Amino acid sequence: MPDGRPSDSFADWLGGHAIPLTHLDPEASLDDLEPLRDLIGRARVVAVGEHSHFVDEFIRLRRRLVRFLVERCGFTVLAFEYGFSEGFPLDAWGQGEGTEDALRAHLAEAIPVGVDGPLRWIRRHNRTAPAPVRFAGIDIPAAGGSLLPALAPVADYLRQVDPDTLPIVQKAMRIAESFAGASAAVAAPAWTRLPAADQDALTSALARLLIRFRAVAPLYVFRGDRQSYDIALHRLEGACRADHGFRAMAGLFAGNGLTADTSARDLYMAESVLWHLERTEPGARIVLAAHNAHIQRTPISFGGHLTGFPMGQYLSDALGDDYFALGLTSSGGHTAEMVRDEGARFGFTIEHTALKPPEPGSVEAAFAAAGLGLSVTGLHRARTGTAEPASAPDRIRLQSTFLHTPVLDAFDGILHTPASTVTDGMDAESSSP
Repeated sequence: MPDGRPSDSFADWLGGHAIPLTHLDPEASLDDLEPLRDLIGRARVVAVGEHSHFVDEFIRLRRRLVRFLVERCGFTVLAFEYGFSEGFPLDAWGQGEGTEDALRAHLAEAIPVGVDGPLRWIRRHNRTAPAPVRFAGIDIPAAGGSLLPALAPVADYLRQVDPDTLPIVQKAMRIAESFAGASAAVAAPAWTRLPAADQDALTSALARLLIRFRAVAPLYVFRGDRQSYDIALHRLEGACRADHGFRAMAGLFAGNGLTADTSARDLYMAESVLWHLERTEPGARIVLAAHNAHIQRTPISFGGHLTGFPMGQYLSDALGDDYFALGLTSSGGHTAEMVRDEGARFGFTIEHTALKPPEPGSVEAAFAAAGLGLSVTGLHRARTGTAEPASAPDRIRLQSTFLHTPVLDAFDGILHTPASTVTDGMDAESSSP
């Protein structure tokens, strides 16, 4: 249908605008992705999502997209839904430090969300590339599983610039160690079992440290340097947001939480992206890998109740058209449903869950109705009037259910695969002792 003329349905519009892709192989030709160049334009941050972690097709597509954006579009940083503090040794490994096997040790305690493959590609790429690709973590420490990955290097920093404050950070570390786990699914319920006095003492110590960090910044920079101060400050900020997250999650599960209180984590992730964008070389462009629910531009609501503001909304507000959100989804197959289990290594087990047919009104239903297989589409033209608003999709897959959100506003593009499968080995990874 010609541009500028409304179509009878979004599926009709999609059938005329979606771009077919030819394969999923991350090592094969990138030529079919070339139309993406026009879709993303000069965006400085391109976020690549997924409707569920641990899906094989999304992992392979993400690796293809990283290659394309680096090799053909000049992107220089891969930012991942991975701890800000823990990202620095991974970046060093990607630049060639350490042995090939050292990566396994770095990732041993992390939830396996697909960091391994892109990092190994970065290390190979950097051996011959004229300019290295950097790796950046953006999340709170251990995705909320432990404050220690952030607090331990903060303590090392304070030994150099302000040893008198060590008792404060050491007290925070002792309390944090008592409930630390491999993920928030382990740590959050353990935190709720702490005596209230310990919960309050931890929050008080972290607040004391953060206020002092900001108040005496000139002293810390004089005794050290600006870069070390900036890194330590953002690490401490991450520990504070994670601590806030424990209170927010406890309120959420108890039914008395404050509206959108869990947004503190997504705000931190957005601030981390901007932190890296400002501190890498001029002209830096970031590929950002995270869940669809983190990268979308619109608020998250369930049952008509505001739940939180995603990272993508904060980035959209800060960057405008310099931010591009590409959601990845599937119309069929299986997804990885995470079932809470405190006895499992990461606090959950993986259920291979068959996806029900796409709900009417979903973007997946539109792809299916248009007869589209592996394909990608930009949504800017639809958002600006090419498709009738009444026909626009109002939901998108979220694991095995659907998140109601105005898809044309939430995402700048959608990459669709007709089927998804849970990646091999996740059951063992998630439940091993």
